[in-house]
Amino acid sequence: MGRVKAGRVNRPGSNLAERLWRVRKNHTSIDAQISDHDAGVEIRYFYDGEPVLSQQWPTRQLALTDAAARLRDLQRAGWTTHW
Repeated sequence: MGRVKAGRVNRPGSNLAERLWRVRKNHTSIDAQISDHDAGVEIRYFYDGEPVLSQQWPTRQLALTDAAARLRDLQRAGWTTHW
């Protein structure tokens, strides 16, 4: 994984990603990161640091709405937010 500074991750060959949230449960974590691209916005989800899902959205607002819904679902399942 790239260098992390103030909630941002710099990956070689990619745009700067900003962490939206992190949840933890039973010593496991899930992260959501957002990055802007020419064609829209991408959200990437990581399970214990490993990429598991990536989605493209035409606008930042649509991406943030979906990420917030996923966070609520995880919290209902017993995951707690952690930075």
